[in-house]
Formats: sequence, structure tokens, C-alpha cells
Amino acid sequence: MTDRIARRPRGRRARATYGADDAHSFAWEPVLAALALGPGDSLLDVGCGGGVFLRRALQTGCSATGVDHSRAMVRLARKTSGVPIVLAEAERLPFANGEFTAVSSLVAFFFFPEPVQVLRELRRVLDPERGRLAIFTTSPEAKGTSAAPYPLATRGHFYSDEELAQLPLEAGFSQSRVSRTDEWAQLLVAQP
Repeated sequence: MTDRIARRPRGRRARATYGADDAHSFAWEPVLAALALGPGDSLLDVGCGGGVFLRRALQTGCSATGVDHSRAMVRLARKTSGVPIVLAEAERLPFANGEFTAVSSLVAFFFFPEPVQVLRELRRVLDPERGRLAIFTTSPEAKGTSAAPYPLATRGHFYSDEELAQLPLEAGFSQSRVSRTDEWAQLLVAQP
């Protein structure tokens, strides 16, 4: 069930969860504040799920694209977001070098088995001059709580603030910092 609802969502319950108008809405404003998007920006949302966050991001005037590895979520996001949605793995994105000025990932990084590889790929698609990255993820303190209940908590990766801040540096980013939106959530912000 964890895989069908969270790791590779599919089915009626997953569509209801990730297609809801407020899916992961607790992460929207912190990510948007960190990215400071505007009309000249091109956003890539990695692990876009049902695409609901993309609708909110478009209100900043930016252009946007979503990517997800779940065929069901790609179909759903294409219906709900109004932006291009691509089926792909985060480790191998079908985009040109420097194609985006911003990359977001909301509550998906937790599931990436090779985080440094994913971050290298996100850095590759970011504009080296104007690019910025914002990842909203689940903190270790959330393990076993309603934010990351069992068995879901056994299927993801938790990082201390220090470990999380180090990952982008290992992937070649020049700057990285982690802040907390609450005790259960981490916001990783990095620049190429």
C-alpha cells in the first residue's frame, strides 16, 4: 500500500490524495518564498504528483514543467495543472543543460534512493547563473508520526539538517542551507 499511495502512486486513492486542491499545501509557500519566482523564471517541479502545486506556482508569472515517475500521476497532472508534464526518473531528466531557472521538489526527495545522483541531475538542468533549488522534505523527528507513519517511514530516507545540507555540496552545488518550517519539515535551498 505504501508503494501504491506514496512511492509510485496509482489507483483511485492516490488520485484522490494527490489531485486534491490542497495536496501538500503546507509546503507551497515556503518553497515559493525560497525560489522567489517571477515572470522571467522557468520552474521544474520534480515528483510533481497530481500537479496541484504547479497551478499555485503559475500565479507567480513563471512558466512551469512537471516531472514524475508514476504514469498515473503524469496522467492526473496533465489534466489538472495546465503545464507540460513529463514521465521520467529524477536521476535521468530529459531536459537540456541549464533549461530551468528554478527546481522544486515537494515531499518526494525522501524517496530518492540515490540523492546525490538526483541532485547532480537537478544541478545539470539548472541555469548556472540564475538557478536555484528548493526541496521540501520530511525531518528525522517525523519518523513514526502522522507526517511519516509506519510502514511509510521504513521506505524513505531521513537526514539530519547537517547531512541534508551536505548532499548538494557533494553534487557540485556551490551553496546549500537547511531551514525548518516546523519540527517535522526541512527546507533545503541550494544554488549551482
